[in-house]
Amino acid sequence: MPNNTTGSGPRRAEGDNLARVQFLTVAEVAAAMRVSKMTVYRLVHNGELPAVRVGRSFRVPEDAVHEYLRGSYFDAG
Repeated sequence: MPNNTTGSGPRRAEGDNLARVQFLTVAEVAAAMRVSKMTVYRLVHNGELPAVRVGRSFRVPEDAVHEYLRGSYFDAG
């Protein structure tokens, strides 16, 4: 009887979710947030904005940008 507990099930589901993630370049994040690229690099290096390193550049999940902006709102009134 074959053993179906090889561990490929959860890994495949995790990979499927990762395939749906949209990644943005630092320049795209800067344009979306209307800040400089250096500001985005600071946010990434300080851990305030999650990113993955691809070679020598960073890619930021689009959802992380939206979440960062949602968490940054404050009432100035």
